[in-house]
Parts: sequence; structure tokens; C-alpha cells
Amino acid sequence: MTRDYYEVLGVSRDADAQSIKKAYRRLARELHPDVNSHDPDCESKFKEATQAYEVLCDADKRRLYDTYGPEAFRRGAGGTGGFG
Repeated sequence: MTRDYYEVLGVSRDADAQSIKKAYRRLARELHPDVNSHDPDCESKFKEATQAYEVLCDADKRRLYDTYGPEAFRRGAGGTGGFG
């Protein structure tokens, strides 16, 4: 199960863009695989934080995430009907 993107970045749901960016930068420094080569989980945590940031920093993606949750970004979700 995917963790809540707000929880991943440690920000509230009403956080502004600057707060989201600041939280991501802090986590990126802390979790970057080059800095933490001794921790095998760091790479996956870093990727999770990056994914959360990419969604929450974009107003349209954030609106979709707030409405539908992580399912809005799964492959095949929200596609066109395809009836022919």
C-alpha cells in the first residue's frame, strides 16, 4: 500500500508550495542514496519522497491526488473508454 504523500513529506494537507519544497529538500538531503550508501532502504525512501514531491508540487496533480488519492496515478486508471 502506498503511503499518503503528505505523510511522506511530513507536511499538512493545507501546506503551501514553499513548505512542500522545503520539506522535500530536507528529505532529499537526508535520504539521498549517495549519502546513505550503507542503508539499503534509503533508495526506496528517496524515490517515495521524490514521487510525493512531483505530485504535490504540481497544482493539477495535487488536485487529482486530493480527489482520488494515489489511484489517480496508477497505470490504466482514468483512461478513455475505448469502446469502438
